[in-house]
Amino acid sequence: MSGHSKWHNIQKTKGAADAKRSAIFTKIAKEIIVAVKTGGSGDPANNSRLATVIAKAKAANMPNDNIKRTIEKALGAGNTDSYESVTYEGYGPGGVAVIVEALTDNRNRTAPEVRHIFDKYGGNLGATGCVSWSFDQKGVIIIEREDLDEETVMMDALEAGAGDMEAEEECFTIYTDPADFGAVLEALEEKGYAFLSAKVEMVPQNYVTLTAEGDIKNMEKLIDLMEDNDDVQAVYHNWEQA
Repeated sequence: MSGHSKWHNIQKTKGAADAKRSAIFTKIAKEIIVAVKTGGSGDPANNSRLATVIAKAKAANMPNDNIKRTIEKALGAGNTDSYESVTYEGYGPGGVAVIVEALTDNRNRTAPEVRHIFDKYGGNLGATGCVSWSFDQKGVIIIEREDLDEETVMMDALEAGAGDMEAEEECFTIYTDPADFGAVLEALEEKGYAFLSAKVEMVPQNYVTLTAEGDIKNMEKLIDLMEDNDDVQAVYHNWEQA
């Protein structure tokens, strides 16, 4: 995973994320509803999936009141929201591997929209499993470096149960087993760490560099439009951005 700058990706998307904060909160709320319904509990202590989504919500600065209201809504007897998890796999321009995770109440709407974006920007929607084999699911926690001591952060992360840590000039990226993500995050939180990002995601085993200007523009557009889609929760790819 060396050479792939998490900090670069965060900084590149931060402005857009700030401008789309409401949309981000809406997508996280959808995840909370699904987590409550599938886990059968609104208590994160008894619902590991909910605990993971709440950690993601807090890292995205979603207000606690919003989180609480969404959990209460999901538990409400009159709540009829019903979403299905769907994963799409394919290739972007230049053979970039792309995974799109969606929560949808209508596959017949979502699938054509995802396919259209792939087709329009030099990619193609593939079969299930065509690229996921080259990704690993991991908990990913990113902490801004500031004046933190690298050795201290490393020791704290390992003691909390993390599997690995990468140090960049501007941040530390901590990797965990998905099952350990919530516990590691909680332990680091108790030690006073603040997070730039915290979520379980698909991490590429290797990366692709695009050199053609047209491919770069198409890849940027493909990612942007996927992320703007109301049904899409996350987009993962192995494009190494310059």
